[in-house]
Amino acid sequence: MKTVRGLFTVVLASAFFGAMGCDDPASPGIQPEIVNNPDSFSYQVSAIQNYSATSSYTWQNSGTQANVNQACSITSGAATLAILDANGTPVYSRSLADNGTFTTTSGVAGTWTIRIVYEQSSATVNFRADKTT
Repeated sequence: MKTVRGLFTVVLASAFFGAMGCDDPASPGIQPEIVNNPDSFSYQVSAIQNYSATSSYTWQNSGTQANVNQACSITSGAATLAILDANGTPVYSRSLADNGTFTTTSGVAGTWTIRIVYEQSSATVNFRADKTT
């Protein structure tokens, strides 16, 4: 009886937490290709549909600024890219619907955070960040 009750609890908890969703970048509907090297980070995901989540990655930037190249196609919803320096200070925030090459503001070198926020997005996303100075 104890084993059945324990199994029931595990199944019930799995169903509950599964229904809540998560911010896991490997969730259904999104399989990003990421290259994360010191001073160079690239991210690409194709054909996501009606996806909402936030994904964060750490990136080693030995410089104080980065060039960000965005080449995306957002067909519905919204997607935003934010970059924070080693102190957690925002140095970049832009809609991924804005294509082009942009420069972050100056920040502190070290471990930076790259955050992508999807809000009911249907899109193909491609961006890279490279150390400038």
